[in-house]
Amino acid sequence: MSNKESQIDVRSALRQGLAQLREAYVPSFTLAAELLLLHVLGRDRTWLYAHPEEQVSSADADRFFALIARRANGEPTQHLTGKQEFWGLEFEVTPDVLIPRPETEHVIEVALDRLAVRELRAGRKQTLTGEGLQIADIGTGSGCIAIALAKELPQATIFASDVSRAALAVAQRNAKRHSLSDRIRFLECNLLDGFLHRAAASADISDVGAQYAAPLLGNEAPNAKPGSRITGHGSRSLDLVVSNPPYVSRREAAMLMREVGYHEPEIALYGGEEGYELYAGLIAQSAAHLKPSGILVLELGYNSLPAVQPLLDTWTNVAVTNDLAGIPRVLAAERL
Repeated sequence: MSNKESQIDVRSALRQGLAQLREAYVPSFTLAAELLLLHVLGRDRTWLYAHPEEQVSSADADRFFALIARRANGEPTQHLTGKQEFWGLEFEVTPDVLIPRPETEHVIEVALDRLAVRELRAGRKQTLTGEGLQIADIGTGSGCIAIALAKELPQATIFASDVSRAALAVAQRNAKRHSLSDRIRFLECNLLDGFLHRAAASADISDVGAQYAAPLLGNEAPNAKPGSRITGHGSRSLDLVVSNPPYVSRREAAMLMREVGYHEPEIALYGGEEGYELYAGLIAQSAAHLKPSGILVLELGYNSLPAVQPLLDTWTNVAVTNDLAGIPRVLAAERL
């Protein structure tokens, strides 16, 4: 049966699509075919398998098999559908941002656990709403970490920075999608430069946005009060810094899956020749801007732990969390 035949049904379309992806050695080809057909039909998986004999229109069949061809050629499924789930939430994904991975959810888990333990040690209430907390997500990309934390900590003030203006635009749209535009402040800057490189200690949050992110961003800060401070040399105002920084070695570029190496943004992938070069600056800037007992939570690249952990020798409560594959994935510590 021709791909373009108008009388193709759901079962046949799916079968042909996954066969093409299997022949192209696409990983998880069944899931990819399902997601692309669901995307084209605007249906959910329950409907898909409850209506295998439903006829697929010629136009929809053409769209589906065009997407199958692109996926077989290496384009990520998430770029073709424009979305990815993370922390139970749906995020817009474009080639301007790193596709959120399940292992990054460990960053959220560790951050929330560390905050809860800190509250317990301080003898405070166990219901963690984020009241009074200031949190920074460095290298926010799609905004998935910042948005997940904003959902879990509804009273926290969240800042999210990225060096890529295009990525920030995607993150802003995701914040709007989840009704969090008034809760997250997006800054265009490298690492924590947007927090640390302000000379005037009296500068308020909206000033930071005006200097570093306008005209992309608005000038109203989330939960800000007149005179609130977040910048200035020697200022330590953050309770938590989280980051999934670029950590792939450029020497490993040729070994990356084509979906990653050819289609995801280099600026979000590569952390230098070795892959871990950004961590030193990120840790140093975090130390300068976290409150005493402030928490730092970092996602790690494969085999980067030996190079990164010694950078936290002057910190306390340093701990490593493995992902489900047993790979050291998250490094957490507290500032003295």
